[in-house]
Amino acid sequence: QDMKLGLIGDEDTVTGMLLAGVGHVDGQGKKNFLVVDSKVHIKDIEEKFHELTARKDISMVLITQDCAEMIRRTVDEYTNGLKVIPTVLEIPSKDTPYDPRKDSVMQRVAFFMPSAMASMGIDI
Repeated sequence: QDMKLGLIGDEDTVTGMLLAGVGHVDGQGKKNFLVVDSKVHIKDIEEKFHELTARKDISMVLITQDCAEMIRRTVDEYTNGLKVIPTVLEIPSKDTPYDPRKDSVMQRVAFFMPSAMASMGIDI
């Protein structure tokens, strides 16, 4: 089966990923990405996140960390659940520096290997 990436992020991040070939629009006009700007409501971001994580053809959802912060409760509910696919990865955006303490994957690393986080200079 042809698995795709889902993407939620700022215009520059989404544009770069689309130029790299990540974008897909199906026959009904359903996109696998959402450009988040000042006009997009938090409810729309949550709806797109739920749509992408429910799709059977999405293997991974990339979300910029600032967008994930806007819907943190929703992202945490999903990542703390039992589903592994699609995997949700938080990525940095050009406007906001990456904070590993907010990333659910890095929180799991910290839980199982606190010494690894300390060796990277990250306080937990």
